[in-house]
Amino acid sequence: MIFLIEYDREQGKLVNFSSFKDEEATVAKDQRLAREMWLNKMGLEREVVLLEARNEDALKRTHRRYFEDLKELLQTR
Repeated sequence: MIFLIEYDREQGKLVNFSSFKDEEATVAKDQRLAREMWLNKMGLEREVVLLEARNEDALKRTHRRYFEDLKELLQTR
């Protein structure tokens, strides 16, 4: 699966999260570019990334910082 993430570093919050099937890679890339262009036009500085993972649970394990606050990240699992 492919995941499109928009993350506000300043606030430490996930702003937008979308998932796509592997065969929708072109759609995912187009949406990422469109989002980056819109954010630039609006003067907003946010992180926009495309990530691949087996499923959402796997993504949340490997990229915790997008889904957990600082307190949760500092706790050991």
